[in-house]
Amino acid sequence: MNIITFMSFIKKSTFVGGLVVIVISVFIAGVFLGYNERPEAKKVISIFNKENPAVLAELDFDSFWKIWNVIESKYVSNNVLDRKEMLWGATAGLVKSLGDPYSVFFSPEEADLFESSVRGDFEGVGMEIGIRDDILTVIAPLKDTPAERAGLKSGDKILKIDDVVTNDMGIDEAVRLIRGEKGTEVALSVLRKGEEGALQVSVVRDVIKVPALETERKTAKAKDDGGVNDVFVIHLYNFSASSIESFRNALGEMVNSGESKLIIDLRGNTGGYLEAAVDIASWFLPAGEIVAKERFNNGEEHLYRSKGYNIFNDNLKLVILVNQGTASASEILAGALREHGKATLVGEQTYGKGSVQELVDIRDGSALKLTIARWLTPNGESISEKGLEPDVVVEFTKEDLEAERDPQMDRALEILSKM
Repeated sequence: MNIITFMSFIKKSTFVGGLVVIVISVFIAGVFLGYNERPEAKKVISIFNKENPAVLAELDFDSFWKIWNVIESKYVSNNVLDRKEMLWGATAGLVKSLGDPYSVFFSPEEADLFESSVRGDFEGVGMEIGIRDDILTVIAPLKDTPAERAGLKSGDKILKIDDVVTNDMGIDEAVRLIRGEKGTEVALSVLRKGEEGALQVSVVRDVIKVPALETERKTAKAKDDGGVNDVFVIHLYNFSASSIESFRNALGEMVNSGESKLIIDLRGNTGGYLEAAVDIASWFLPAGEIVAKERFNNGEEHLYRSKGYNIFNDNLKLVILVNQGTASASEILAGALREHGKATLVGEQTYGKGSVQELVDIRDGSALKLTIARWLTPNGESISEKGLEPDVVVEFTKEDLEAERDPQMDRALEILSKM
């Protein structure tokens, strides 16, 4: 075989070899794609077989289909059955069986409502609600919203929405009933601590626009020595994407004023983006310090660390105000700064919303919001268990509310005046 013939043979062999590799690659890709695109039922079976083969055998899905068939054949109004609604109802029941108020199945209409609330372009009353002790509860009315103006308070138990009793009602069903077009009215029956009997509160819906934060300056005067100090106050209302820049600008305003004492008011702040909480914590912590831990169902943990802006270098005196409406990202920020010795917490026990939800598109516009992890403080304390207990407990009395006094702010100023 001469050199030309040999080179021709090599080229042919290489081409054929490459062709074989391509064919094998396409085959493998096809198998992999087919594996991922297999019916969802087979995916469930594969998980069960891997984890516990006996579990699936104990489940009798025939009962479900028997009920479906009985409805189809015997229900008196079977000529108007909405089978998609039947399927969505069954799916919602499956998710509800988890007993987790934050894991919810959304029909396409409900998914649209949820996404609009995340974007912030919605009409309603402006309050965050949750489930506390199996009762629908106001976490916090948002700043300058119809809910706040109507007098709703953190901790109010919602017994009825219009004429609908809220027993066993999920959060998202309640949201759907409370939200509505601007100018319309919703009547809430609420039970409030310290009040006898249910209160009837009517709220007129409006477009909800919540500012990221507001700033002010206060004077702290010590009771014992008469000393006077200027204190910078940041009322942080949410952890939206815009709150990162707004908080940075607020700190710049504080630094330019020459003040070295700060109050961050997180009362009624129901949370938002974790990234915003981490970024804000980074102004007070060295690089690499843990802000929060995210723990998944397999025990794996993901750590969120400070970016290390740390512009104060321990030269700042800081108090954080918290209450029952302080939740989620607010609890992460407050817990991290306290555990790192940067802040004193004043007020009431926080809400205890320390779980992470993921929104999964299902099909036909429906979606699943599922709890996939829990938040822990840097020291490993679960926020979900009981929230955060403040270092200095200060509660509002009925007399404080009637006189429009703020004993929590007053106590924070008193503490800072002595630092």
